[in-house]
Amino acid sequence: MKAFLVDDEALAVSRLKRLLSEDGRVEVVGSSSDPKQALRRIPGLSPDVLFLDIQMPDISGFELLNRLEGAEPLVIFTTAYGEYALDAFKVNSIDYLLKPIQTSELARAVTKLQRIMGGTEHRGNFQALLAQLQTAVRQNTPDFATRFASRMAGKVEFIEVRAISHFYALDKLTFASTTEKDYPLDLSIAEIERQLPPRRWLRIHRSTLLSIDAIRELHSRIGGGLLVRLQNGKELQVARERTAEIKQKLGL
Repeated sequence: MKAFLVDDEALAVSRLKRLLSEDGRVEVVGSSSDPKQALRRIPGLSPDVLFLDIQMPDISGFELLNRLEGAEPLVIFTTAYGEYALDAFKVNSIDYLLKPIQTSELARAVTKLQRIMGGTEHRGNFQALLAQLQTAVRQNTPDFATRFASRMAGKVEFIEVRAISHFYALDKLTFASTTEKDYPLDLSIAEIERQLPPRRWLRIHRSTLLSIDAIRELHSRIGGGLLVRLQNGKELQVARERTAEIKQKLGL
């Protein structure tokens, strides 16, 4: 069977490709970390199944399906949020995989796909199941901060979260780091972390909170640590005691 993968996290796409290759039953005919690009590519490739992230900027997985033209492929949703009612998703044509995706769960989902495509399992009412899933997600998705206020010299500046590569604490002060400059904040790292989606941010040090989207490269260091090189060229150290947790969250 042919599959197309859509996830705004490039690392998640790479991991899923590898797992599907190891399974051997699914041919990945395309992938994209840009949902708008995926919308243009999917119809021409006619995949049997989409592995689709739910939470993506600009276009969610649900919106992508609503805009998709042509035949309705089977869908396996992927997400890092484990609080959803999993049983509601593991029915008929909709399945659900929790990130980081485990080999056993992927094998179960692929076996289910084979049964549906072979006609031994009913596909079900796709639109009804999709509506059920959207309702569950709306009820369980917390509200996260979209910007932070920086007060300095009698002025308040608002910094969009999407522009921030990382937050760090230094000399009892906390800063939000962007390409342009670093902004002081009246919040602790722990307070900021509670206001951000855990799937998008990593606590790489007790004093550093990093955006996954800002990561360009990871380099192993002698002694088991990691060095992170950001898209803007900055480099950050991952605390040795956090290395295993970070690798797990990134699916490495």
